[in-house]
Amino acid sequence: MPPGLDAALRIVIAILFFASVIIAVTHWAVRQGHIGAFGAWPRLVRRVSDPVIQPLERRLVRGGRNPQDAPLWLAGLVLVGGLVFLWLARSLAGAVSNLQVIASGGPRALTFAAIRLAAGLLKLALIVRVISSWFGRGEYSRWLRPVYRLTDWLIRPLRRLVPQLGMLDLTPLVAYIVVMLAEALLLSLLAG
Repeated sequence: MPPGLDAALRIVIAILFFASVIIAVTHWAVRQGHIGAFGAWPRLVRRVSDPVIQPLERRLVRGGRNPQDAPLWLAGLVLVGGLVFLWLARSLAGAVSNLQVIASGGPRALTFAAIRLAAGLLKLALIVRVISSWFGRGEYSRWLRPVYRLTDWLIRPLRRLVPQLGMLDLTPLVAYIVVMLAEALLLSLLAG
């Protein structure tokens, strides 16, 4: 990613986060009675932030949470979302750069990149599968079905071979190691 674009994205994310913190502090000050709810500043902040805060408040109410926490959730979402967006932008720029190198490297470089991409995708899917299981999300969750479809062909046969240790299922760890070993083997065969 060009350094100028990276710096511009960081500045935009910092400004959005600073604005969300101002919204959160203003809402807190009004709730605590430090400033009047009908003053010029709170009305301006409320008018500017309502299009974002109101849907977030409704979402919090549906989830059984306090809608007064919406400005704090907004600040957290802006921070985490900004960092994820920055990471995705950098990853995309790196992928474009890698594709340019691969395109000039010929079929061997393309095969090398395809193996690395497939192994990386499998390892990421295994990690997502494990973390989602900690939160009670399973294969019937709409968002996780692709992850389970991507990893079931590897996990199910290994489940028959790897014994469970009480509540602990080591199968995803074994599958991760198998993917790492297969990637290393294929890349070494391709290289030499």
